[in-house]
Amino acid sequence: MTEVKHLDRQHDFVVMVHENAPAAGRGRINELLDQYNVSQTGISDNEPLDLTVTDPLSGEVVGGLVGRTSLGVFFINYFYLPDTLRGKGYGSQILHQAERLAALRGCRTALLFTMEIQAPAFYEKNGYEVFGRVECNPRGNARLFMRKPIQPLD
Repeated sequence: MTEVKHLDRQHDFVVMVHENAPAAGRGRINELLDQYNVSQTGISDNEPLDLTVTDPLSGEVVGGLVGRTSLGVFFINYFYLPDTLRGKGYGSQILHQAERLAALRGCRTALLFTMEIQAPAFYEKNGYEVFGRVECNPRGNARLFMRKPIQPLD
């Protein structure tokens, strides 16, 4: 679907609505936002922080943590481990390693959201606290916004 929006007398801009935006478009938007943030803060600081868990036999990635650090905050975007690795300490080990790397980058806070049907107890066990709750589907479920202070090591 395409929409045209008139923004000024000189140009018409085309606003494209995507169900799944192309990676190049997403990358460009992220780049532009980074440039804007640098212009406002004078600090260039938006770095990925990813840890992967790989099956040693197949070389296949079976889980891991995907996040980023930016302006003193460690954002955890995704964290997944298969059932076979849960409850054995791998999750806490990965989480603590990621927090340590974020602390080395000067981060003071770790931030994530999870759902009630996912792993809030795991995060609470690892020092995270809920600071926001938003109802979502399926009915009776909620997204939980969680944070944890971390000590910068820079």
